Formats: sequence, C-alpha cells, structure tokens
Amino acid sequence: MRFTVLGGCGAWPGAGQACSGYLVEHEGFRLLVDLGYATVPRLLERVAADQVDAVFISHGHPDHCADLNPLLRARAWRDDPPAPLPVYALPGALDAVLALDRPGMLASAYVLREITGGSGFDIGPLRAQTRLLPHSVPNAGVRLTAAGRVLAYTGDAGPSSEVVELARDADLLLAEATYVDRVPEDVRRHLSSARQVGRQAADAGARRLLLTHLWPGTDPAAARAAAAEGYDGEVGVATAGLVLDLSKTTGSP
Repeated sequence: MRFTVLGGCGAWPGAGQACSGYLVEHEGFRLLVDLGYATVPRLLERVAADQVDAVFISHGHPDHCADLNPLLRARAWRDDPPAPLPVYALPGALDAVLALDRPGMLASAYVLREITGGSGFDIGPLRAQTRLLPHSVPNAGVRLTAAGRVLAYTGDAGPSSEVVELARDADLLLAEATYVDRVPEDVRRHLSSARQVGRQAADAGARRLLLTHLWPGTDPAAARAAAAEGYDGEVGVATAGLVLDLSKTTGSP
C-alpha cells in the first residue's frame, strides 16, 4: 500500500500548500481520502483525473471536501468522460459541495455511496472499516487494510477511545493534530492536539504516527516533539509530497 500526501493544512491552505487530501494506491487502484482546498492541482501533477478509481470523504467541512468539485468537473467535461466515480461519504456530508454547480451538471460524473459509522465494505482491493469520531459535524474515521497492512485515518476528531480502537496495531495512524498542546475550550471535544494523539497512538500500538491538519503557522517540530512525549514510535508531519510505502519502515519526501 502506497500513501501520498497531497496536502495537510488545517482550516485553510497556507501559501503554496493544500488542505487535507491523500492518495492511497494498491495493486493499481487509486483511492483519494479527503479532497480539501487546493488538493486537485497537486493530484494532477501525479495522475490524470480519469485515473482516480474512488473517493472517500471523512466529513463535510470544505477543508476536507471542497476540491471534489474540480475533480468532478475535470472528469465530466472531457470529450471521453470516464465511468462515474464512486464517492463514499456519510449521508448529507457532501450536499453543499455537490450543489456548487447547477442541478444535474455533474450527475454523470459520480455515484454517491452513503456509508454509516461502524460499517465495513470493500473499495477496490482495499477493505474499509469506519468509526464515527467526535467532531462538530458527523465525521467518519476510516481503517484501510490491504495485503496485511493497515492505515488508520481520523478525519477531524476530538479525543476518544474510538480513535484508539480505529488505530489498533495500525502500520500508520494519520491523525488530526490541529494544536500542539492546549486545545481551546470551545473546541476541546471536536479537535485534538499533537500531545493527545501521541498518547492515543501509544495506547493503540500504532507502528508509525503522522500528524496532519496542523493549524496554519504551527511549528512542525514543536508538534512532533509534543507527540513524541507520549509515543516512542516514529512521528512525522503530513507535508505535501510525502510518500510512504507501508511495506517498508521509512518514507521519502
């Protein structure tokens, strides 16, 4: 299983950056996990729009799904449009982004496959298992398994034992860590810190931790250090262009 970061900024993309978006590849199958602001240009540097096989969206905030619109446009407006793109999301999560164009304009470009928290299903050669994780809107964390390797992704999530279960013995935990240490009280149930997810990664026995969704301007080194206080494994930060082969112990930018 090969994993590529298209973007990892939280809330809005910093200069030259992109929000949450990840490309997961296995046996020639290409799955996009989230498509936040500015991720499609980075995707198209690697693969054509019609080479994407499926999309999984964790929740409906635009920093996780806004670029679904240009991806669908790039597929629908070709002279030889590809088959409809399977898009997996919680009920209602994509209503806003799918309403950006006039009704029906992009209808032939996708097929919406609504999921429920706790459901398991196949996405091509990947086995997906979801868990509802606490956020300000319904949010589905996902555990992807292929060839004995496991990638767990939280979407955006406040601290929860469900995160630990999602990431149990995962080869990689990709975890939202908007804050380094102190999470403001008004979002404490909905977002996490690097320090918190470090402890959760340790409790889960995850082999590697990748912090993502850092608030713009956050010092990545400070986030890594905070996570490492409670976690002895390898800690990284999701930066655009990072590629990890989960069959190996190290990745390369």
